[in-house]
Amino acid sequence: MEKNNVILVDEQDQPIGTMEKMEAHRLGVLHRAFSVFIFDKNGRMLLQQRAAQKYHGGLLWSNTCCSHPYPDEATTAAAHRRLTEELGFDTALTEIFSFTYKAEVENHLIEHEFDHVFAGEYEGDVKINPDEVADYCYTSMNEIQAALQSKPAKFTSWFRIVFPQIEAWWQQHYAQPKPKEIV
Repeated sequence: MEKNNVILVDEQDQPIGTMEKMEAHRLGVLHRAFSVFIFDKNGRMLLQQRAAQKYHGGLLWSNTCCSHPYPDEATTAAAHRRLTEELGFDTALTEIFSFTYKAEVENHLIEHEFDHVFAGEYEGDVKINPDEVADYCYTSMNEIQAALQSKPAKFTSWFRIVFPQIEAWWQQHYAQPKPKEIV
């Protein structure tokens, strides 16, 4: 079934074929992925704890959501689709950067992804899909940084890899002092 396939890409994210998702993860073949980071107006990140039954990363904490676009699906459309499927909401998203990483994960699988990273803001209701998400919380960047230092094994490998880049982006968008209003 095509929906179980991932888009294989070269180092410039140019499509070179498709492969069944689990096979791509067993072989560690470079494929297209995306990660979504949602923040509230105070700059706290919406983290999710992955469902226990996920094929890897079960019960680990990670970014708001992440997945792979279907073949012939735009990456932005896939990010919106998964946000709705996993957390029951959608919001405006902006692609803020992309990067390539390779990491061994549980069950003898390898994540080798060209990852498109999206950010957005949201403060409404969250309705988790229990097949995808065990729990969620909004957490300050300082608390995340401390937890990554003291308990890194509680987070997914890709979250540990991407966090410094997200933190640098966040510093520019949320940590800057607001201009004072002239009265």
